[in-house]
Amino acid sequence: MSQAHLRVTEIFYSIQGESSHAGRACIFVRLSGCPLRCNYCDTAYAFDEGGSMSVDAIVEAVQVHPTRLVLVTGGEPLAQPAVIGLMQKLLDSGYEVLLETSGAFSIAAVPASVRKILDLKTPDSGEEERNEWTNLELLQPHDEVKFVIQSRRDYEWARDTVRKHRLHQRVTVLFSPEWGSPIRSDLARWILDDALPVRYQLQLHKLIWPGVERGV
Repeated sequence: MSQAHLRVTEIFYSIQGESSHAGRACIFVRLSGCPLRCNYCDTAYAFDEGGSMSVDAIVEAVQVHPTRLVLVTGGEPLAQPAVIGLMQKLLDSGYEVLLETSGAFSIAAVPASVRKILDLKTPDSGEEERNEWTNLELLQPHDEVKFVIQSRRDYEWARDTVRKHRLHQRVTVLFSPEWGSPIRSDLARWILDDALPVRYQLQLHKLIWPGVERGV
């Protein structure tokens, strides 16, 4: 029986720069391809690059590194159906598995133990209409929802979405300014003024390794 393959852009060992797991040593499995074109995307190289790897080969590449935390990211990982089997194999191998997904694909088939980081698309991303809203009902307490904020409009949309769906009562909610945005301090003030129960985050890896786009 032939084994499932995935298209992979890179596998590397670094510091997790985002989410409530920021600061932890982590192995990154960056899959290739994404049907979205968010205007703030910082990994556009993953749209078309990469080569085919079997699930076993990916797990073997992960096992080279000295940590038990793995992030499956992209691109958009769920655009490749075989990623479900990869995540299950990583779990079966004793890894703590994180999944970063755009939210444009259903998370229904994702193994329950995987910690999902769902990146809801704000209006200024240009991809708001791609949000799969039914995903919010599938979230578990260990999951997280992230909003990348580019403007006051984005902030108000994200704030109202958090309140409407009571996300802060169910999961960790992350508000992140677009990297390099002049609203970085404004966003912090808006959160404080509204007493919004979310976590403000910056991309830690970009502070540690400024100007480095890959392998971090």
